[in-house]
Amino acid sequence: MEALSVIILAAGKGTRMKSDVPKVMHKLAGRPMINWLIETAQSLNPIQIIVVAASGMEDLEAAVAPHTVAIQSQQKGTADAVRSAFPHVKNKSGKILILLGDEPFVEKEQLIGMIEAAPSIMAFRAEDPSGFGRLVQKADHTLLEIVEDRDANNQQKRIALCNAGNFCLEYEQLERWLAKISDQNAQNEFYLTDLPKIAAADHVFFNIIEVEAEQGWGINDRIQLSTHELYIQDILRVEAMKGGVTLIDPLTTYLSWDTEFGRDVVIEPNVFFGEGVVIGDGVEIKAFSHMEKCKIGKKSIIGPFSRLRPGAELEEKVKVGNFVEVKNSKLAVGVKANHHSYIGDAEIGAGTNFSCGAITVNYDGYQKHKTIIGEKVMVGSNVNLIAPIIVGDGAFIAAGSTISENIPEDALAIERLKPEFKAGWAKAYKERKKP
Repeated sequence: MEALSVIILAAGKGTRMKSDVPKVMHKLAGRPMINWLIETAQSLNPIQIIVVAASGMEDLEAAVAPHTVAIQSQQKGTADAVRSAFPHVKNKSGKILILLGDEPFVEKEQLIGMIEAAPSIMAFRAEDPSGFGRLVQKADHTLLEIVEDRDANNQQKRIALCNAGNFCLEYEQLERWLAKISDQNAQNEFYLTDLPKIAAADHVFFNIIEVEAEQGWGINDRIQLSTHELYIQDILRVEAMKGGVTLIDPLTTYLSWDTEFGRDVVIEPNVFFGEGVVIGDGVEIKAFSHMEKCKIGKKSIIGPFSRLRPGAELEEKVKVGNFVEVKNSKLAVGVKANHHSYIGDAEIGAGTNFSCGAITVNYDGYQKHKTIIGEKVMVGSNVNLIAPIIVGDGAFIAAGSTISENIPEDALAIERLKPEFKAGWAKAYKERKKP
């Protein structure tokens, strides 16, 4: 394959998204849509990728690094955006692949087809083509032009083959034909969709690479964003199940683009994975659990109704049960926190039991502090461990205690007020309160 440069158009502000976030930075399976497309573009081994952005899109520039960013100073159409990228093109004798940043799921094989067939254009068939540009062909399927929906006559509006907006052609062709594109249209903008008509006047005709609607249909509003989310979730779920994961109800399991599973993992309904979750072999995740940026060791059991926040690292055979939250903490082999607990900024040794209602008190209103608990410790119910604190191996902390000092190994820690009983007080109180 000859030298290839990729230009990705990503300067759109996404007016229909009703958002202050650049359109291509909206996420699908936890990942900005632009990064899905860049990953595919990288797989083509181009000599460079140039992303066209608008001024003030620093988040976008950071997301696409280290690739080149070209700034389109004014929003004057897709052809103008390509012109903004021209000064950054290194090889002017190769092919240029132009992709739309809001079409994240085009496939590598389809792009290879476009490159081999250049000059080429990507298209899809829509059940309802309203709003899309139509590909007007001769009887022999030669592409004559692209007609925008608002400019199409009644016959052209019945055409189901629609423009997906992606082009591939030689640099020299693109440079020559781009110079002939006019802004004499209703929007006074320069559009790449004029290329096929200009090329046809030179007796050069674009080849059409047809794809499924999901790959060629862009994202312009939140409704289309949600449609693409469903699409990628289905793909991720199938990949997980093929890899040895049991999803009891796939439609209620939501995965991140980077979720990593071991084998023989079982996931119950209504489970959500954020970014950065790594799960070992034989893990069971019960219903209504939420995880992000955490690691779960082999044969651990999570949930139901558990939350693992960033920095939670669980070794093998750990149990984190219902209404337990773990944040920025390491739980060693066999730790049990079965219900209604909070573990934050802590290290808990192997075999320790963290009972119902126990919490690490890690925040003093200004700073976070660490709790270190040794091995085979019994943390009783409703215990408050006020950090910073160290609990020695084998210690026993009596239920209901609030502890703010280090506990030696094998010691009993207990802190309770002596109970006081006033005989007959309750009866007398009720008599006084009677109407």
